[in-house]
Parts: sequence; structure tokens; C-alpha cells
Amino acid sequence: MPDLPDPLTTLVRRGKEPAVAQTLRSTTAAVISYVVALWLSSEPVPLTAPLTALLVVQVTLYSTLTTSIRRVNSVVVGVFIAIGFSTMVGLTWWSLGLIILASLVIGRFARAGEFVPEVAISAMLVLGVTRVAESAWDRVLETLIGAIVGLLFNVFFAPPVWVQPASEAIEHLSRRMGRLLRRIGEEVEGRTTVEEAAARLYEARRLDHDIVEVDAELRQAEDSLRLNPRVKEGQLFRVVLRTGLDALEIAAVVLRVTCRTLTDLAKERTDEPLFEEEVASALQEVFTHLALAVESFAVLITTQVSTNAENAEDRLVSELAAGRASRDRAADLLLVRVLEHPRQWQLHGAILTEIDRILDELDVEERSRRLVDELDRRSREQQDRHPVLAGLRRRVRASRYGWRSSA
Repeated sequence: MPDLPDPLTTLVRRGKEPAVAQTLRSTTAAVISYVVALWLSSEPVPLTAPLTALLVVQVTLYSTLTTSIRRVNSVVVGVFIAIGFSTMVGLTWWSLGLIILASLVIGRFARAGEFVPEVAISAMLVLGVTRVAESAWDRVLETLIGAIVGLLFNVFFAPPVWVQPASEAIEHLSRRMGRLLRRIGEEVEGRTTVEEAAARLYEARRLDHDIVEVDAELRQAEDSLRLNPRVKEGQLFRVVLRTGLDALEIAAVVLRVTCRTLTDLAKERTDEPLFEEEVASALQEVFTHLALAVESFAVLITTQVSTNAENAEDRLVSELAAGRASRDRAADLLLVRVLEHPRQWQLHGAILTEIDRILDELDVEERSRRLVDELDRRSREQQDRHPVLAGLRRRVRASRYGWRSSA
């Protein structure tokens, strides 16, 4: 099959992005809500309904539910404020300022969240019409129509699961970390200048910005898994990705500290290599294995196919074992050199400690333990938050077990 031309490939890839899907879904929901409002509302141009649907329909079903509740709440509060003011005063400059002030204050007490300005907007729009009472209730009706249409749209046409973009972002982060580790391995073999070491440190610091972007992608993926009928094990997927990103984030922090240590060592050894040839060779092997381990770890936590996950886990275990062996060899060589020439011994020890931390953070058994602990913690939180529902589930499981035993 021939490859797709670049423009077509780009179009297909962008068609799967959340922004494109959000645009199409919001437009469709807004049009539907306008048609329904024309049928039910007495307003000739009920634009409040499509406006509400446009703002309510979010990328995920979970955010749609939470948004629709807060938005309807803000509009209704604003309408009631306008009705109250219309019975006492008309629309003047001082009454406008007073209603805005009252709406913003009351909106915070009404828990409108980020839609507090919507309370003031609704109150101003309703207060500005001649027939306040009729227009107010029409605005409430249109708001309800828009919110209900937006909610039903996401229920019957479930939004996509945004796990794939988050997985790709995590793998991209791991590849950047892998490239940096390989560069560090290449530089420890030669005479590294302070400028070169500082460049690696700057590159490591930029990983913080990548992690922030990946975290945003992951939050969207987590929301897309909540209450989504397409997903059966949403909580497990969320925990796997979240704990995996946490491990990579810690590894990135340690990697930045490693670059800082190597920069300090380069400042002390401006006229000589950072390490002797045999030590440098062992350290290069360590950083090469760490690079492969980081990349295998990302594949392991992002893949949903059991065969691919097993292959990634096997590669990860192999690279970690090889990395530990190279680390031990480098430690023995460094100990001999430090005993002969104890200059900057603390920096040598720091590098070994930082390597150990990355190896431990990527360890398969440590990852499994974190997964179990996080699943248990979330299960306890859910039981504490909904004790009645948790008790009902236990009784259902007990009744099923009893039925099977008696059968």
C-alpha cells in the first residue's frame, strides 16, 4: 500500500486531535439546541440555547456533566437577581453597577465556579429587556435546552477516549530523556568542557516544560475515561498512566541533578577528561542502558496490547539488569581511583547515587507495588466518599457468591 502524501497524512492526524473533534461536536450540538429552542421557546431568535450548548459540550463526558451543572446554576441565579432588581429599579448606570456587584458576589456563594461572570452576564441581559419576567423565564428555558442537548449529545454520541494522545506525549518525553542520556554517555568518554556540560544541564531543565505539557494531555485523557461507556477499566488505565508519568517525572528530576553534578565536575577538571578511560567506558554503558530502559518503560505503561506490554517489560528488565551490572563495575573502578586520587570524590558518589535512583524508579517490582498501592488508595477514597454505594456493591458480591455456593 503506497504511503499517503504528507498533506493528507497531516490532515488525517489532525482529524484525530481533540481540538478538531471538539469543533465538530460543539457545532453540531449548538445547531441541534437552536432547532429545539425554536420549537419550545417563544423567543424569535433563541440564541441562548446554542450559546449554552456551545459552552457546555466539552471534550470529555465528565467535564460536560460538571460544566452543564455549574453553567445552568449560574444562569438561573443571574435571572433571579435580574427579576428581583426589575421590581425595584430600572436600568441606570448605578443600578447596572449594583447588579454586576451583587451578581459576582452571589455567584461565588452559589458555587458557580469559573462561571461566576456568567451570573452577571445573565442578569444584565435579562434586566436590559422590556418584559423582564417573560424574557427571564425564556432565558432559563433556553439555557436548560442548551445544557440538556449538550449533555444528551455526549451521552448518546460518547466523546472519544483521549488516551492515545497522552500515550504519544509520554513516549515523546521518554525519547527526549533517552537522547539526553545517550549524549551524557558520549560526553563522559571525552574531555567535556564546561559549556558542553552546561548545555546538557539546560536541556535537562527544559524537560520540566515537557512534563507540564504531558501532564495536561494526561489530565484530559483521565477525564475522557471517567463515565465513558466505551471504557470498561477506566480507573486502571488512569492509574497506570498517572503512576508511570510520576516515575518519569522523578527520573527527569534526578537526570537534571546528574547534569548539575557533571557540570560541577567539568568546572573542576577543565584541563583533563572527567573520568579515566576505563571508568568512562563503564559509565557510558550505564547511561546507554538507562536510555533504553526509560524508552522501554514508556512503551510498557502506554501499550494496551498484552503481547507488546510483555515484550516491553522483558526489554525493561533486561536493560535494568545490564545497567545495574555496568553501574557496579563503574563503582568498583571509581572506588579504586578515589582511593588513589580522592579529588571530587563526593561528585563521583553523587553520580552513582543518582544512577541508583533512576534504576530504582524504573524497577518493574517497584512499579507493580506503586500500582497496587494507588489502586487501594483510590478504592478507599471512593468507599469513604460513597459509603452507601460501596455497601451495596459488597452485598451484591456476597449474594452472587452465596448463590454460586448453593448452586
